[in-house]
Amino acid sequence: MFTSVCCRGNQSRRVSFLDEQAVLARLQKRVARWHLKQRLGIEQFNETRVFGQGRNFFHIENWYSVHSLIRHSLRLLLLYGRGRRNARQIQLRHNSFALKHLPIEFEGFTLLQLSDLHLDMADDIPVAISQAIRELDYDVCVITGDLRARTYGDYQAALNGMQALRQAINKPVYAVLGNHDSIRMVPDLERMDIQMLLNEAIAIEKAGRVIYLAGIDDPHYYRADNLERVTEQIPDGEVSILLSHSPEIYRHAAYTDFDIMLSGHTHGGQICLPGGLALSYNARCARSVCKGAWQYEQLQGYTSVGAGSCVVDVRLNCPPEVTLHKLVRG
Repeated sequence: MFTSVCCRGNQSRRVSFLDEQAVLARLQKRVARWHLKQRLGIEQFNETRVFGQGRNFFHIENWYSVHSLIRHSLRLLLLYGRGRRNARQIQLRHNSFALKHLPIEFEGFTLLQLSDLHLDMADDIPVAISQAIRELDYDVCVITGDLRARTYGDYQAALNGMQALRQAINKPVYAVLGNHDSIRMVPDLERMDIQMLLNEAIAIEKAGRVIYLAGIDDPHYYRADNLERVTEQIPDGEVSILLSHSPEIYRHAAYTDFDIMLSGHTHGGQICLPGGLALSYNARCARSVCKGAWQYEQLQGYTSVGAGSCVVDVRLNCPPEVTLHKLVRG
């Protein structure tokens, strides 16, 4: 009996090892060798850190004792139930970007931005997001990171949630990784026909003209972004849109001549004081770029407050959102 159980355990570990090797082999074909080693190394040794690593010294999402504290505090204040209901009432936002050099063929081109989905936070979150976007009209969908609720551990529930959400998206999807996401998720996401941009740029063509969509790996915790590699793939003078999970590199993006930058990560504060005043944005950058539309030098940006919730599935004075961005000449 002992021998039988032991053999099954060894076989399970061997299959798991082979699966892991297959995933890494597929990733090796997708990203630079140094990028993969950097990401995997940090995921293995640092992904659960509360202090240190990344741009912030303190990472509240990794301090899991605080999760229960927040829940109990909200219950005592009689705000927990209302906050959970708020987190399911996803609002639609509209935003426009005016670009003088936008090809006329792209006048009115619309991007649906989804961010910080945290799809495994609760079973009904993917359903709520699907309902919010099902009837929308847009040309492409972009996802600016954080599909998973936790920063480590199993991610299959997040992939299952993304698979369900993908059925509600009827246009091409492009995405970047967030600080909650593992690079091991990439092959599964691309099998769902989601094109991951890992320090890469692609040309979107319409009637013979192009604009460029670029995406970088997480610049907040993993600091695996490489703007130099991305900009080398974009011809001078062409319209360029950057997907970055966090807005923290907005100055770098401006000085590398991007026209538009779409981000998330901050959740807009998620649990805010009346009037939407955020206690914290969990980002080391100017508060002016941490929520909604903003501009720095020639760079126009938008930081989504996100469609999901982190730490606890609660929102107060900061409703979740999905956003339609329209490109116009001007």
